[in-house]
Amino acid sequence: MRVLVILAHPSGESFNAAIARAAVEELERNGHTVAFHDLYGEKFDPILPMEEIPKDAPLAADLSLHCREISSADGIIIVHPNWWGQPPAILKGWVDRVIRPGCAYEFLECDGGEGIPIGLLKARAALVFNTSNTPADREWVVFGDPLETLWKNCIFDLCGVKNFYREMFGVIVTSTLEQRQQWLEKVREEVRRYFPGAE
Repeated sequence: MRVLVILAHPSGESFNAAIARAAVEELERNGHTVAFHDLYGEKFDPILPMEEIPKDAPLAADLSLHCREISSADGIIIVHPNWWGQPPAILKGWVDRVIRPGCAYEFLECDGGEGIPIGLLKARAALVFNTSNTPADREWVVFGDPLETLWKNCIFDLCGVKNFYREMFGVIVTSTLEQRQQWLEKVREEVRRYFPGAE
């Protein structure tokens, strides 16, 4: 299987980076082909220019690569921190530029303007791993877990990926080394569960 892994955290020493490394290592151990992108490390440009919006717009080589990789991916893993109930701006820009018509979705010819997309992504599963400094009960009761709505309902479901899993790890700022090791093992377990090796 070909699995796309996207990391969005400004520090290569972060726990987010450790999550991404654990996921990539587990995928490779199971014999999968991995396309890995550290958006900050690659200095991905999150700004969507007007000329890039049309479905048939010519795309820069780096953006075209991202589009090809997500279109052909059998699985997708996204790793990012929870910042104000949202992904970092660089990842939101990646969504704006890569989750595009003709690549991740399209509209029916007879669409009356309601904008209901037909998903084009062929990925069998999408996993999202988040970190947070907000306790889980407060995240749900006070904020309603906006990241779940964003990734599950607004992005992957509409783009055709129905098999979705998300895990939030926290509270990061007060976590111990033992907790983080347990969380990384949880990442490996879920990666194995959704993307098992060939038998």
